[in-house]
Amino acid sequence: QVQLVESGGGLVQAGGSLRLSCTASGRTFSSYAMGWFRQAPGKERESVAVINWSDRITWYAGSVKGRFTISRDNAKNTVYLQMNSLKAEDTAVYYCAAGAVYSRNNNDYTYWGQGTQVTVSS
Repeated sequence: QVQLVESGGGLVQAGGSLRLSCTASGRTFSSYAMGWFRQAPGKERESVAVINWSDRITWYAGSVKGRFTISRDNAKNTVYLQMNSLKAEDTAVYYCAAGAVYSRNNNDYTYWGQGTQVTVSS
């Protein structure tokens, strides 16, 4: 069992930056692939960025590539999402998730955090 707690969301102006953190409980964090996903009002949840267990393989959605960076610190059981050059369309609830396999598909992730709101004002 893995429990995930996100933090770092908030209100920011367009062009600004935020860093989201997701801290996991449990001793097997380093064995899981981790991902960040988001859901805007009236839209389906979409994958934003994922990272494999070793921090060596990452994937980004085209809409955030070059602006967002996913990273992890297995010693701290934490995964991060650095978000730069934020746009109004980045406004959503952001979730982190853990899964047994590295995947871009949110259905492949088993454990989910409660989400943190990111609002970008234009």
